[in-house]
Amino acid sequence: MGEAIRAVLADDHYLVREGARQLLETSGEVTVVSAVGDADELLDAVRRLRPDVVVTDIRMPGGAWRQGFEGIDAAHAVRAGHPGVGVVVLSQYGDALFALELFKHGTEGFAYLLKDRVGDLDELLGAIRAVASGGSVIDPKVVEGLMARHHVRGGPESLTPRERDVLREMARGRSNGAIARALHLSVSSVEKNVNSIFAKLGLENSGDVHRRVAAVLAYLKP
Repeated sequence: MGEAIRAVLADDHYLVREGARQLLETSGEVTVVSAVGDADELLDAVRRLRPDVVVTDIRMPGGAWRQGFEGIDAAHAVRAGHPGVGVVVLSQYGDALFALELFKHGTEGFAYLLKDRVGDLDELLGAIRAVASGGSVIDPKVVEGLMARHHVRGGPESLTPRERDVLREMARGRSNGAIARALHLSVSSVEKNVNSIFAKLGLENSGDVHRRVAAVLAYLKP
């Protein structure tokens, strides 16, 4: 195992914050260098400690931040001042409009997860790894909820069930190889499905993880 990822946690609920700290540190993959209770403290901790990743709640009290969007505004401020720091935003909102607000300036280094992912260590660690390397993740539940209401832009037909499965895995920030393992498919089969998805959506194919998530968001955007 390589060097642990250095993270700053931000949540105004002490028990949630400390629970997340203990969960991440028991994995052996993450060292929590600071755990703070508001967006101002978060920015100060990032400035002082220069972590690899920030994990923040979407809502926090205090400061000159938009109410209900404090974590998203802080995420943008972190990336503006420290472009190498990845940010995972944890939210209770399954509405894609909040995810789109996070990704409005670009997707690289951002993840949007629902808060129940805190209890799913593999999902949370996967998002932390992704943003630490410049990738992006959007919660598959957000994608799944909207996919049921959307048709592809290239015609009246919907994506096939297999293509929907692949699209959900793409939204997790997974590579073609990881998608193949998750869905028990060959890599060549995944590649064919990915190419079909991009073709149907009228989007240029790209191997970059954050561009793949951008494609998912472009498809889901109202």
